[in-house]
Amino acid sequence: MRFKKMSGLICALVLAPALLSACETVTPPTASTQPAKEADKPAATQPAATAPTSGENKETPRNETLYINGLQWGAPTNFNLLSGNPAFPINYGNSRELIYETLFMINMIDGKLEPLLGTKYAWSDDLTLKIELNKDAKWSDGKPFTADDVVYTYKLGQKYQVNWSSFWTYIEDVVADGPNAVTIKLKKDNPNKLTVLDSIELIPMLPKHVWEEIEKKSNNDLATMRKEVNPSPVGTGPYKMFFYNDQKITVVRDDNYWGKALFGGKLAAPKYITHVIYKDNAAGDLAFKSNQVDVSQQFIPQVWNMWKGGAPVKTYLKDAPYYLPGSMPSIFFNMSKKGLDNPDVRRAIAMAIDYKKISDLAMSGYSAAMKPSITLDSDAERKYVDQEAIKPLQWTTDVDGANALLDKIGAKKGADGIRVLNGTRLGPFEVECPYGWSDWNASLEIVAQNAKAIGIEIRTKFPEQPVWNNDLQTGKFDIIMNTPAGGVSPSQPWNRARTIMYSKGVAAAGEMAFWNWGRYKNDKADEIIDKIPAVSDEAQLKSMYTELTKIWLTDIPSVPLMYRPWVFHTVNETVWKGFPTQGDGSNIPPQIAIDGAGVKALYQIHN
Repeated sequence: MRFKKMSGLICALVLAPALLSACETVTPPTASTQPAKEADKPAATQPAATAPTSGENKETPRNETLYINGLQWGAPTNFNLLSGNPAFPINYGNSRELIYETLFMINMIDGKLEPLLGTKYAWSDDLTLKIELNKDAKWSDGKPFTADDVVYTYKLGQKYQVNWSSFWTYIEDVVADGPNAVTIKLKKDNPNKLTVLDSIELIPMLPKHVWEEIEKKSNNDLATMRKEVNPSPVGTGPYKMFFYNDQKITVVRDDNYWGKALFGGKLAAPKYITHVIYKDNAAGDLAFKSNQVDVSQQFIPQVWNMWKGGAPVKTYLKDAPYYLPGSMPSIFFNMSKKGLDNPDVRRAIAMAIDYKKISDLAMSGYSAAMKPSITLDSDAERKYVDQEAIKPLQWTTDVDGANALLDKIGAKKGADGIRVLNGTRLGPFEVECPYGWSDWNASLEIVAQNAKAIGIEIRTKFPEQPVWNNDLQTGKFDIIMNTPAGGVSPSQPWNRARTIMYSKGVAAAGEMAFWNWGRYKNDKADEIIDKIPAVSDEAQLKSMYTELTKIWLTDIPSVPLMYRPWVFHTVNETVWKGFPTQGDGSNIPPQIAIDGAGVKALYQIHN
């Protein structure tokens, strides 16, 4: 990921080694997932009977080609899922269903899992997940997709340190039940249903017959396996590799795709899908505006200017905030810092923040009005919490109220206007995020400015990303910004609550912590977080999440500053028409037409 993919706002929040002058988007990295360049690892070639062309440019008809931007920055070096940095469309978690498919597709509208390679799943008991597979599924080389492929793919994560290895923290075993069924057994001493459900919509399935040979050739050495270019991946998806060079990557429709029955008995409308590699967001935005790109995943400032004059540009939501929320970038307090260790001080800071200004100036208005909760304000998550029950504890922007609260607890202003509480001056506190993450930088400047109005001194600190990451994990901060468990998945909002509040297993300050960076501790919160994954009763879950949210709203270990889209799904319908929009009755999510259940858009669009 590159520093051009920044959580998009004023310009761009990005995740890469060099800051580029652009505005695009990706969910900012969490401390437990180190940011990585899109493609930076060389590799040797996997033999393929029909390897895609690389090198000299290869054109495709415009009316047969869907153009996408915002997912690939820099020339591709490999299409190897195990490399850690594969190029589009093998990226782990944002183009899941084009070449390598998952067992089920996540739909960000309702949070539900929809059938793909798997037809159904069910818990036969608290430790056993049964999955039935689609008997018609085939690999692009014609060989059948079977339970052995599922077992093999999962166990690659047990055998090697790859993207999905962490699921084995909770999984005891994965076994085949005949050719078309799989059983996932959870560990008795550490079961977690929610994260295992994440695995069935996140892990792309790999062909055993192909990768076993690569393992043998590599002598089971992961470093050697990672050097495979894999230029012609064998997948089950509706597309195959067609062409790539340092300027673009193109996939071509597999007209023998096994899954037509799942999508109305037809093939995807575009014969080709191409991702042009633009030098920065400005170039990508210009191409989008001039009809050379159909689906943009870049952050576009003031997107409404795109359709002024009648241009056929659309977002999923017709009006502001234009995009569905997918994460909540937040500030985290160091719970051991004098002054900040007082929940009333933290509440006063939260009340002083001008969230609308952050949305308008940093996010181009793409963040809806803030409703503090551990859940997103979305259909997929809102249902988990009794909204009326938490209202008395929720804060809004209220500078007068914040000042009154600080007066009440005896925090008196000194001659310089900064308050002193029990002998501790309330500042200067540093609030930190990486340099160049423009939307976050702008947000924290607003936080610091707002704090002055209540007599608290906050100064911004924008180090290079590696320094920020180390400060975050070791607890070497006063206040720090990060995204707690971004994205939509079956484990939300539990995963977000765990990331913010769970104290068990968190290293002491000075050592590396991968969640709960402020070292917050509440035994009751830990107890609820431990219990939620085993609960299936909806009423009980709602009660537990409501109680957990009340604890968070009372203790305030973090403050969300904005809602960010999972992806910036903006479409230009000059060439391709019929992309999903809110209220169209399709239930197709704005997942850029290629990820999760968003892939269904490929079967709805036309030109």
